[in-house]
Amino acid sequence: MPKRFVVAASEFTDLPRFPAGFELAEALTAAARQLHETGTPDDTLTTAAALAVRLLPGAEHAGISEIQRGRRLRTLAWTDEVVRFATEHRAGAREPHPDWDHLWTTPVVRIDDSEADGGGNALADLGLRSALSLRLRADRRRLTVLTAYARKPQAFDDDATRVGRLFTAHVSLALDSATVREQLTEAMRTRDLIGQATGILMERLDIDASGAFDSLVKASQRENVKLRDLARRIVDANTGAGGRGVSER
Repeated sequence: MPKRFVVAASEFTDLPRFPAGFELAEALTAAARQLHETGTPDDTLTTAAALAVRLLPGAEHAGISEIQRGRRLRTLAWTDEVVRFATEHRAGAREPHPDWDHLWTTPVVRIDDSEADGGGNALADLGLRSALSLRLRADRRRLTVLTAYARKPQAFDDDATRVGRLFTAHVSLALDSATVREQLTEAMRTRDLIGQATGILMERLDIDASGAFDSLVKASQRENVKLRDLARRIVDANTGAGGRGVSER
C-alpha cells in the first residue's frame, strides 16, 4: 500500500450524504453554532481545531496552519504541542509538510502510514502514523489547512474524509463571517479615531472639518504614515501631552 495518496474532489460527488445518519447532521449543526458564536477569527480557528478532534472519526490531534507561497509556514491553532512539532517539522525553517503542496490544487491529502517508507520523517518521529489534511482557504498567496492526526496507521477512511470536507465547509463560512465582523469593527474604530483627530485639528488650527481632514490626509502622505496611525498619534498627543502634539497644516 502506498504511503500517501491525494484524494481528488471529484471522488466525493455525494458529499451531502451523511455516512453516520442524522446524528452526524446534528453534530455538524451544533459545531456550526459553536463556530459562529466565536468573536474573532483566531477564536474561530481555535474552536475549529478542538471540534475537529471531536467530530472526525479517528482524530486524536488537530491543528490549523497557513502556508504562504515560497513555503513559509505559520501555525494558527493547535490542540496540543505535538501538533506544532508535526507542522513546523524543520527546526528554524518553518516549512510546511511537502505533501501539503497538493492542497493548492486539490482539497484533501491523506497520509495512511508515515512509517510505510521506513519512517525517518517528522510524523513518524512523533509517533503520528496517519494524517488527514483539508484545505480551508486558498488564494494566490496563501493556503490555510486543517490537519487531523492519529497514532495508528490508516486511521482516516473515506467516511472520515467526507465528514472532514463537510466540517471544513462550516469552518470556512464561520471564518469568513468572523473576518468580516472584525473588519467592520476595525473600520468603525478607525472612523471614530479619524473623527476625533479631525476635531482636534479644527480646534487647534481654527479651520473647518473639510480643511482639518485635508490637513490630516496631506500629513499622512507627507510622512508616509497610515491615516489611522496618524490620527491615533494626534489623539494620543492631545490627551497625553497637555493637549499639544502635532501641527498638521
